[in-house]
Amino acid sequence: MTRPPRRERRLPDEDAADPERLYVITGGPDGAERAPLDLVTMIVARTGPSPTVQPEQAAILRLCHRPLSVAEISAYLSLPFSVVTALLTELLATGMAESRAPIVRATLPDRSLLEAVMHGLQRL
Repeated sequence: MTRPPRRERRLPDEDAADPERLYVITGGPDGAERAPLDLVTMIVARTGPSPTVQPEQAAILRLCHRPLSVAEISAYLSLPFSVVTALLTELLATGMAESRAPIVRATLPDRSLLEAVMHGLQRL
């Protein structure tokens, strides 16, 4: 049985929602394009964290040894979605992580097809 990733432990402090801290984490508004990510985009690490990445990016790489959605990463790190996308953009650009489209559930077969199969089985 696989266990879900452990949530990164941080001491609760007043800096958690500090806009200045989030500004520093994302590098400010440098005008760079962000990766086209949404809440259900799956992220998987391709390498382990290097000594040059930010602590938050290292935490993302440790969490994503198995695919996780951007929403899950945001929740585990207690960071806003916009901050997580800024951090992921750099990881994706350097090839340390990879994004995957979410797995879409297969559409259900047509009801008439199911009824035809059921009637065929009943005739056997």
